[in-house]
Amino acid sequence: MTVTADVIARLKVAAGPKGFSEDPQEIAPHLTEWRGKYHGTSPLLLKPQTAAEVSVLIAICNETRTPVVPQGGNTGLVGGQIPLGGEVLLSLSRLNRIRALDADGMSIVAEAGVILADIQRKADEAERYFPLSLAAEGSCTIGGNLSTNAGGVNVLRYGSARDLVLGLEVVLADGRVLDLLRTLRKDNTGYDLKQLFLGSEGTLGVITAAALKLSPKPRSRVTAFVAVRGPEAAIELLSLLNGETGGLISAFELIPRIALDFVTAHIPQTYDPLHVPSPWYVLLEATSGSNDALQHVVEEAMGRALERGLVSDAGFAASDAQREALWRLRESISEAQKSEGASIKHDVSVPIKDVPAFLEKGCAAVERLVPGARPVPFGHLGDGNIHFNFSVPKGTDDATFLARWDEISRAVHDIVHEFHGSISAEHGLGVQKRDEIARYKSVAELGLMRTLKRTLDPNNILNPGKVVTV
Repeated sequence: MTVTADVIARLKVAAGPKGFSEDPQEIAPHLTEWRGKYHGTSPLLLKPQTAAEVSVLIAICNETRTPVVPQGGNTGLVGGQIPLGGEVLLSLSRLNRIRALDADGMSIVAEAGVILADIQRKADEAERYFPLSLAAEGSCTIGGNLSTNAGGVNVLRYGSARDLVLGLEVVLADGRVLDLLRTLRKDNTGYDLKQLFLGSEGTLGVITAAALKLSPKPRSRVTAFVAVRGPEAAIELLSLLNGETGGLISAFELIPRIALDFVTAHIPQTYDPLHVPSPWYVLLEATSGSNDALQHVVEEAMGRALERGLVSDAGFAASDAQREALWRLRESISEAQKSEGASIKHDVSVPIKDVPAFLEKGCAAVERLVPGARPVPFGHLGDGNIHFNFSVPKGTDDATFLARWDEISRAVHDIVHEFHGSISAEHGLGVQKRDEIARYKSVAELGLMRTLKRTLDPNNILNPGKVVTV
């Protein structure tokens, strides 16, 4: 589409001298997502600093039927934040104030453009804890996290992004500001409207601020890197540890040997923390308050796991530096995989008990399609979310492998569906999975999604073509 010159002029006046850019060099970083799979175009970058400014800009877009794509830190992985049709781009990065922090009430109010790591740091300074944690936390923004219902490594204990929200401030498609910015733990006065916007990827409204739950700051933390014989043993280990600690396991990440090899080969200052190679590993973390016995409890449970043959070796972090080194192994997998050539990736979830069967069936299916494809399945075993990735076979060029993306994904997602799983566990639908979801969702589900879109955005200006078509 083409945004007319008069609309651009109106938006520039409304945004003010510092609130827009037409400089191609400034706009360029906003037009490509991290994997390089999606590339967009936009004639105008809007940079509002307040919800009121967002309101005015969105109202103009609605009046003139001008599509607009909201964007946070541009760390999304399904193209949801990219203006693929020449839409106006709305960056929320200047809405970056933390408006309030109530340590006693265990809440923090942050604007959409606040970097996730800054919220974590602010909470820590107040002796509190914000548990949302993911690899991109140094650059992703809370507005984007909520718009995609981000998951991360602590979902097992604390839930996904939507579970951490008390209230929202949202600009609707017609420019009205919906003030749901409450910090109440109980509010049973009708529909929970905020849930409509969490995970909707900016297609129903633009999140400008959020009231978030804080948790007690952990005083005791146990981090371990554990060699397991396979995914079945890892699930048994998770059950054992949760029982022994009373549910204090906050992270439980499955890592195959190939992923560890990629990381130690391509990421500087990384190393194999155990002496003998294992086909599978688990990186786990347990946290609690002033519980000096936590380390002992986890070590005792690990001893029982060794006796039962679930675990062959384990290394415990003895310092913050060692803990960070262990987590670097996990958080660097995607970066390291880039150095091994092209990869085809899936963000899926199945019931935890079915993860081993899914891995076996999924890997076999891809091997039949592309012999030699290297499976690199890793991720959040504690909540059933596996990043089911495949690296290009050795000796095959990247383009030939990537040309099979749709075919491979269809096979993988059909198997996910057989296990009553989800083809998008934490990344969202964006444009990548927008059409494919019709194969797996019911007519009633899709119909209701379209009804919500048409009701809240009748002119289809908010991130059009993403999540659902109308």
